[in-house]
Amino acid sequence: MQGTSFAFVSVLVVIAANDGMAAMFGAIIIGGIFHFSLGTVIGKIRFLFPPLVTGLVILTIGLNLVSVGIKYAAGGAAPFQMNADSFGSLAHWLPALTVVFVALGFKFWTKGTMSAAAILIGLVAGYIVAIPFGLVSFSNVGNAGWVAIPKFMPYGFEFNLGAVIAVVLISIVSAIETVGDTNATTKGGAGREATDKEISGATYADGLGSAVAGLFGGLPNTSFSQNAGIVAMTGVMSRHVVTISALILIGAGLIPKLGAIVSSMPLPVLGGGVIVMFGMIISAGLNMLAEVNMNRRNMIIMAVSLSVGLGLAQVPTAVQHVTGTLNTLLISGLLPTAVIAIVLNLILPQED
Repeated sequence: MQGTSFAFVSVLVVIAANDGMAAMFGAIIIGGIFHFSLGTVIGKIRFLFPPLVTGLVILTIGLNLVSVGIKYAAGGAAPFQMNADSFGSLAHWLPALTVVFVALGFKFWTKGTMSAAAILIGLVAGYIVAIPFGLVSFSNVGNAGWVAIPKFMPYGFEFNLGAVIAVVLISIVSAIETVGDTNATTKGGAGREATDKEISGATYADGLGSAVAGLFGGLPNTSFSQNAGIVAMTGVMSRHVVTISALILIGAGLIPKLGAIVSSMPLPVLGGGVIVMFGMIISAGLNMLAEVNMNRRNMIIMAVSLSVGLGLAQVPTAVQHVTGTLNTLLISGLLPTAVIAIVLNLILPQED
């Protein structure tokens, strides 16, 4: 499942402000094509992503997302925060915790379809609990239209070399994340690492999705790590399920009223669901690292890569004198962790 990648947002804001929307969407389309081309070589450089590196990437993804889940459960993360004064109140936490406990209850104390649908049932329960607190509003449903046709190239197209380079660099970060997401999905759903074909296919899909999005005024896509959490939680990784979900999403885009109904879900309810899913991503990363021989060499690689990667993400002002795209890459958490782990794994001698 793909969605707009937050990794691109800060770079795109700068491009739009300095060079205009046409240059931004030109960079998105070209960056998507470049991302697509990575699918042809990603399998050949698979040796750069052994379980040690992949496990660290997945673990970093999960650790970076945990705070987002907590913020959503407490009332939303900026700029989508519901109400700063009520942030962290019982009115927000009660629906979120309802989702968590109902989902766990159905997952482990029921069987079959009810167990597989535990997250969905938990979200419905949290939704119902949120209604008395006034967190559910259907005002947007009444205001939404019935049909909306996407406009082709609504902001035009312009080639700007600087903008293209910036988006291409972020695309590499997105591709590394996709490798981790794909491995986490197969690990959680089938107990194995992803094949070269699966990783290449996921990379092709990310790039193609971003390029097509740019053609219709959308932002770059990336595989969403939440999927790995859902697969690990439910054990369901059927393409048929994904196809049905995709049709619902297409319907939500073409039928604004349907999209408005989906978006009426309060952020605390969503937060309760993603707390479980993000935690499952961390578990998937730890599960992959459990296969690694924890000798001194590998422990040092883990220590240095996680310390630097997560440290820069938590203290972004540590690199405030580095500006532009490089700053965005350094504070992403994911790229420093991945690069350091890959480099150290290549240059440090193996240990018996």
